[in-house]
Amino acid sequence: MSQNENGTERINQKLNVLRAGVLGANDGIMSTAGLVLGVAGATTDTRTLLISGLAGIIAGAFSMGGGEYVSVSTQKDTEKAVVQAEKLRLHDDYEGERNELASIYRGNGLSEELSIKVADELMKKDAIRAHAQAELGVNPDDFINPWHAAFSSMLSFAIGAILPVLAIVLMPPATRVLFTGVSVFLALIATGYISAALGGAPKLPAIIRNVVVGLLIMALTYTVGHFI
Repeated sequence: MSQNENGTERINQKLNVLRAGVLGANDGIMSTAGLVLGVAGATTDTRTLLISGLAGIIAGAFSMGGGEYVSVSTQKDTEKAVVQAEKLRLHDDYEGERNELASIYRGNGLSEELSIKVADELMKKDAIRAHAQAELGVNPDDFINPWHAAFSSMLSFAIGAILPVLAIVLMPPATRVLFTGVSVFLALIATGYISAALGGAPKLPAIIRNVVVGLLIMALTYTVGHFI
């Protein structure tokens, strides 16, 4: 892989991690806001609200982290398995794999002669890497780390969840619901904008979707807490 390609891959990885962090924080904001507003609909006791909010942060953060760890571990195991299978195919049919790699580059627009030359050069340097990246989109020297993903999800969820908890417990009972709703509304605008910007998507639709879903969650949970 060239230095430019390696740099591009690292930038893309960082953007993916950052986008996942923003989405994790967004989940923390939405789910915890729904939880504390549901409890606020049933009681004005600040201690009860605080305990509920902290329980929501802990449960949600560990749930996010655990789920991400399991998911990414499965992805990592799959990547290792396909790379191992590719090693066996290279051992059993090197020429066939060389032709397969050349056909990939022909499909990308290279001429017959150049595609074979590229395949030969890449396989001479590192046959496993050449096939894993071209065929599978996997870097055999840099498998995804499930622990990094788990801690990132836990941390981002907890950071997002802190906002509605602080808003609901620090304000007086008469204004806490309104203040929490406004705070979450502004936070959802920010996370919707950032996630769309990082993904290169239109920002306004992302913001509208984010805000509508968040407000709907808060309205439903508050209604449930208030009337049940």
